[in-house]
Amino acid sequence: MSTRDPESEEHAALLNFLVKLGLKNFYPNKLNQQSLFEINKNSIEEKAVLSLEEIPWCFLRKLFKMNAECRSSIQSSIRPEGNIEENNDLFDEDLYTADDSRDDEVNPLDLIVALFHCADSILQQEMALKMSMCQFSLPLLLHRGHMSQCTLMLWALRDIIKEWCPHDMSESRGFVEDNIVQANIPFFSFVRLKNSSLSKSQVLNHILSSGQQNCNIFIHRDAEGGAVKREIADGLVEVSWYLPSGGEKLDSFPEPTAFANLRGDISESLTQFNFLFQVSTATFVFLDSVEESEHKILSSLQDVKSKLFLVVNRKGGNAREEMMSVKRLVNELGLPKNRVKGKGQRLNVAGFSKKLCEVIKASLLDVKDTMSIVDMVGKAVELGLSVDESKTEAQRKAAEEIMDDIGERSIPDYKKTNLSLQGANWKRLSKLEKEECRLKKSGDSCPEVYKCQQQEEKRQIRQKQQNCDVSKGMKSFIKCLSTSDKEERDVFLKWMKLKFNTHSRVELSVLRHKFKEQCKKKDVKLIAELDQALVDSSLGTEHYMREMGLIYEFSTSSSTTADEISQLPGLAAEMLLDGYPLELLYGDASNVPERWVTDVLMELHKKVGHRSRLLVLTVLGVQSSGKSMLLNTMFGVQFPVSSGRCTRGAFMLFLKVGEDLKSELNCDFIVLIDTEGLKSPDLAQLEDSYEHDNQLATFVIGLSDATIINIAMENSTEMKDVLQIAVHAFLRMKAIGKKPVCHFVHQNVSSVSAHAKTMTQKKHLLDILNEMTQIAAEMEKKSSIKEFTDVLDYDMDKNNWNIPGLWHGTPPMAPVNTGYSEAVAHFKENLLQTVKKDPGSEVSQIPEFLEWMKSLWQAVKYENFIFSFRNTLVAHAYDNLCKEFNQWEWEFRKEILTWQTQAEVEILNADNEAEVKTLERLVGEKKSEVSDKITNQQTTMTGKISDYYKMKDKRVHLIEKYKVDFLNSVKGLADEIKHSVWAKLDCILQLKLSLQKAQDIQRDYRGVIEQKVMKLLGDCNASTLTEEELKQEFEKMWTEATVDLSGLKERDIAACVLKQLRKDFCNRNVNEALKKVTDLKEMGTGQFKTRHDHVDTYWQKLKNWIWGDLQGFADSIIDSCKRFVRDKVKTDGDYQDSFTKDLLEQIDKSLKQGYDHHKTNTQFEIDLKLHICGIASREFVEMHKRFLSDNNPHTQLEKYKTQYLSDFLDLYKKQDHCQRRAKDFVQSCFKPAVKQFISGSLGVNIVDDILTGSHSAEYSSRTFFQYNIQKELLQQGDFKSFFNYIDNYEIYVKDWIFEHIREKMSVDKTLCKLKNNNLEVIDKKISEAIDRAAKEEDGAPLPDNKESITKLISNMRKHLIKDISVSVEAEETTLFLIQSSCHSFISCLKISMKEMKEQLEEEFSNFDDITETLNKLPIKPQDQLFKRVFGCGRQCPFCKAPCEAGGKEHKMHHAAIHRPQGLGRVKNVSSEKLFISLCTTDVHSDRSFRNTDTKGELHPYKDYNKYYPDWIIPPDSTIEASDYWKYVLVQYNDRFAKIYEAKPADVPEAWRRLTKEQALKGLSDAFNIK
Repeated sequence: MSTRDPESEEHAALLNFLVKLGLKNFYPNKLNQQSLFEINKNSIEEKAVLSLEEIPWCFLRKLFKMNAECRSSIQSSIRPEGNIEENNDLFDEDLYTADDSRDDEVNPLDLIVALFHCADSILQQEMALKMSMCQFSLPLLLHRGHMSQCTLMLWALRDIIKEWCPHDMSESRGFVEDNIVQANIPFFSFVRLKNSSLSKSQVLNHILSSGQQNCNIFIHRDAEGGAVKREIADGLVEVSWYLPSGGEKLDSFPEPTAFANLRGDISESLTQFNFLFQVSTATFVFLDSVEESEHKILSSLQDVKSKLFLVVNRKGGNAREEMMSVKRLVNELGLPKNRVKGKGQRLNVAGFSKKLCEVIKASLLDVKDTMSIVDMVGKAVELGLSVDESKTEAQRKAAEEIMDDIGERSIPDYKKTNLSLQGANWKRLSKLEKEECRLKKSGDSCPEVYKCQQQEEKRQIRQKQQNCDVSKGMKSFIKCLSTSDKEERDVFLKWMKLKFNTHSRVELSVLRHKFKEQCKKKDVKLIAELDQALVDSSLGTEHYMREMGLIYEFSTSSSTTADEISQLPGLAAEMLLDGYPLELLYGDASNVPERWVTDVLMELHKKVGHRSRLLVLTVLGVQSSGKSMLLNTMFGVQFPVSSGRCTRGAFMLFLKVGEDLKSELNCDFIVLIDTEGLKSPDLAQLEDSYEHDNQLATFVIGLSDATIINIAMENSTEMKDVLQIAVHAFLRMKAIGKKPVCHFVHQNVSSVSAHAKTMTQKKHLLDILNEMTQIAAEMEKKSSIKEFTDVLDYDMDKNNWNIPGLWHGTPPMAPVNTGYSEAVAHFKENLLQTVKKDPGSEVSQIPEFLEWMKSLWQAVKYENFIFSFRNTLVAHAYDNLCKEFNQWEWEFRKEILTWQTQAEVEILNADNEAEVKTLERLVGEKKSEVSDKITNQQTTMTGKISDYYKMKDKRVHLIEKYKVDFLNSVKGLADEIKHSVWAKLDCILQLKLSLQKAQDIQRDYRGVIEQKVMKLLGDCNASTLTEEELKQEFEKMWTEATVDLSGLKERDIAACVLKQLRKDFCNRNVNEALKKVTDLKEMGTGQFKTRHDHVDTYWQKLKNWIWGDLQGFADSIIDSCKRFVRDKVKTDGDYQDSFTKDLLEQIDKSLKQGYDHHKTNTQFEIDLKLHICGIASREFVEMHKRFLSDNNPHTQLEKYKTQYLSDFLDLYKKQDHCQRRAKDFVQSCFKPAVKQFISGSLGVNIVDDILTGSHSAEYSSRTFFQYNIQKELLQQGDFKSFFNYIDNYEIYVKDWIFEHIREKMSVDKTLCKLKNNNLEVIDKKISEAIDRAAKEEDGAPLPDNKESITKLISNMRKHLIKDISVSVEAEETTLFLIQSSCHSFISCLKISMKEMKEQLEEEFSNFDDITETLNKLPIKPQDQLFKRVFGCGRQCPFCKAPCEAGGKEHKMHHAAIHRPQGLGRVKNVSSEKLFISLCTTDVHSDRSFRNTDTKGELHPYKDYNKYYPDWIIPPDSTIEASDYWKYVLVQYNDRFAKIYEAKPADVPEAWRRLTKEQALKGLSDAFNIK
């Protein structure tokens, strides 16, 4: 017969129950809280529980969201469908009894016991903390279920801090805040005997809830699930506390009191009962009767008279017999009558509970000694109980060792020596970094010198920080964190937190009291001092984490502990993944340790396999408005709440997103950012309060995808302050291209009342938001912004949320309001719904988040929120669009250029005998055709831009505001191309007419020659002559025929140019000045000299006299125009009036661009244009003469003299030299046309080759072009190049591009290859044209006679009309009296074509003058590339740095890197020394400038936009960004001074230490080149 083993049965019951709930794998203590932080569908949508295995998770999720219904919400939803309806069989009363529970039901107590068995020590603490807030009873003794051993749950209860107000403190309005396990308070135990019918749990609930709505603190039989048979909970001892609020009428007891409740009867839990009896102030035993075994237990107790109360439930039936057993016990124990309390049948539980309350109150008067739970440890050990905290002994000792190091010292003193990196030096460094950006205290100092002083002080502080030794306490701290056992690490950190809280609680309480007193007195100085004292006296684990971060921040690779320190980011990343927050903004110093934060997050990025898409949520609000509690409730996390310390800054916490939500939310992590409260009205009196709050709000809002503005106040002034700060931040975000989602949460608003008033409240909020928007817009100088909806997408219904109060009743006994938890859950679900990202949209991963963070922090430091390309992500987004735009622009240009080349050929191929009107009509048709084509291309390009802005991976939201500029640039491009093509078509028409005149003359003389040849042939045929005699006769005839040959009439080109110049001034009332000019021949022969009368203002005259920059301006225009003229005259055409028109347009454009700076007058314009037109007229005259010479009829006929002689001899000898005729035709007709075709396409080919070759990146965008050209300047180190680049940027760029093309084309005979490619194309076209021309329209071959040759040539013309233009005169001449048959001519033609191809290939191979080729191309690649990279041509008004904005029609100009102003000829008037100041520094300083634009008046640099509203000049992204030009000025200071007729600049010593490598790095940083 087997013996029953209660211990093994209990253990088996526990395991069976764990299996039932699916928790076996977590036993014992393997369940941690990290699994609860994951954001998945279950955590958002709380669905009905459908299986027993889901119950624990449902309970935990709700508990962590502080839903007080978590215990009762685990039953109903898993009932079988058949049992949903109520049982109506009144006689079947035992259908469900406590002893006959269904298998699908769970008693909440069993669930709690099971979870505490499975939870690790940290999760046990968190569960206890959350249960405490819900006013649930907590496990005090947890029985193990085997070996009969119970555990005192001291560690699980350690973290519970409570506040209460004893009645003796109510008048002073003071309160006690203490760790509940350390509080010495009376302790009452409630137990029962086996046959007790009165529910002690119900009685306890009434006692504890007295004065408030009854709360189920202890689960009882009438509570939901309480009647379900308990499987493992018997033997559990729970504890709860009554805490007075200070209201005598409201409170049940005048002081805090603890109540313990033993589950099950005492005979089965003797150990627990003995423990409770010995540690209790009094023990209440509930019973109906006493059995013998129970009698023995109770009679064996000591001190029963003072500690034991019997609570007897009197019933009918066997009541007399039962009462006798009670009476015997009372007599034996000698209990006084007042120690036995009976409940009659007529008295309900509520009434009886009141009686017990009075008993307990009375007993409190006699209490002399009380015991804290901590003090109970000795008794527990004595009785054989285990203590959960004993497992944490090693971690406790480690924390105490660190605490012991504090000793008797004050916390501020300890922090100075042991956490020194975050002390005064770090704060000073933070201030220096901001001052370096803002220059508020520079006074009269030169900003650059002042910045160098700041840098030097920073360097010294950094050196001190690097030399600081790591304290013993920090070493111990880092060592404990570095353990591989995460639970050990977590327990150590919890001990640290507990110890620090206890240590600093009293001191902080005193300081806070003083602070409140001073706030009433409004003493600003004392308020500031006490505020700082609160900060200095705060000490927590976050200070040690901060020190750890700073150890890394200031570490160097040469450090002896470098290897150990290098492990710190990985350690912090692990903690982030485990749910610990990371301090992002160090609040005490208001600074971001960028290196530390960057490396920690990058380590995290690596640990998650580079899958780190982030969705960032931030909450902002006033201090103590429930921000952290809101986040904690929403996500079940643990941001510090009312911790008793004063911690500032912003903390971030990473929550993993479950696989079931990753694609829906399009992120891998949700990042929560919790901030310090925005300043209370008390601290608003401090000088930097608003600035500090603005920085914090701007920074965290800028980082976030969604921001929650937490409003929990009735005070409209406080609300306005918070809203103004938030609106200001949103406005700044709009300026830099970010548009986050914003929700307003109104706390402490009951949903019922809110519904009635909702529209009025929301309208009132919107009115305030609009008011705050106008104030912020005025501060930020954004006059166009009038309403909040101009800043953010805001919907009164969708963006406002009412959350009821957190507590259900009066604290400290009030539980968490279930309505609060449910409202927060509903808000969370909707919030995540609104921030869901399109699956195809771009999402920031950690590297992008960090880039944005750095740029944003830089903007905060500078207090500069204009749209800036200093932001790397913005710069990349903009540059990527510029690259695409440039590519689309080239495709547009190429399409039209290709069409233009064909159109030119068509016009040149027009009938030579056509009238002028016919040709003009043809040109008109072509203009109409190209206009349609340009419109189509414009529509296509506009569509591409629109499509680009719909793309999800290009960060287009950052550059949304520039979409209009790019669209305008397309229109501008279309207009420019149309103007250019129309002008070209007009030029071709004029060329056609000029050629027509020349060919008319040539045709007449050709007719004469051919007649004379025929006559000579007739004369010679009458006699027999030798070949020599025939040649003599031919020579004689040729001389006579061409003796009177006249050419084209020469035009007065100078007069034409002057006429165009007069037209240019025709509406300007300056004709009197031009009438005196009768001839341009003498104009422009000497150097152009600027005079005083070229400007009108005194200040401008003085400026030109001092700096001579007007002369430089004039010289640059002249140089540019000379190049324009040279480019025109290098072509083979004739002069056209459009050349002068274009030249004058170019001068006008240059004058317009320079007017803002130079303020030139009309006299300057007249003198300059006369000078330039004089130079141009002489060049154009030479061009015209060359054209006349090339097209002289005599010259043209002389070309064909040999051919006519050969034809004459063949005809005389009656020979048919078909091959020679074919060769002459190919050489005279096809070869020039083929060369023209190759030349016509070559320009486009060269551009394509460069844009697709190895150097394509250099021309991909203006930014990259600037970077490359400046990098090359630095590497070459040639002063002349630097000077030319600065002094005449346009010409330098043109020369640079030309030289680059020349070099590129010379590599591997690239130019030759491109020519041969074109040769292949046209050769194929001609071959195909010959084959097609050799057939009739019906496909039959042409007749094989000489007449068919004319038909063949005519057909070829038609097929090649858009490809080549063959000279009619050359054709007529070469085919003069041809006697060959058509078929043989075709064969010979093909042979000659092959020979011509080989001949041209050889010519191309041997020709090496690339410069000549480039200069003669009709489409010049250098011009096309120049248009691509030069942009608008505007220069910075202060330092002359060129604009790099994309397109040409942008509204705002910007440059990536500005220069010391001395490089732009600026010098000090008195000292004559070159200026060293940088405009990027000046515009953020308090300095002023004066120039012609200010009419000589001083004007603050900060308000430069008044005079230069179209320029964006942000601060340098880093101090190093301007190192490039600082280095250049230092290297060539003397030479620049000499050439500018100034004295060398006084450069700071720090600049002299710059190296070439640093300059190059600064350049790379400025242009965001990695």
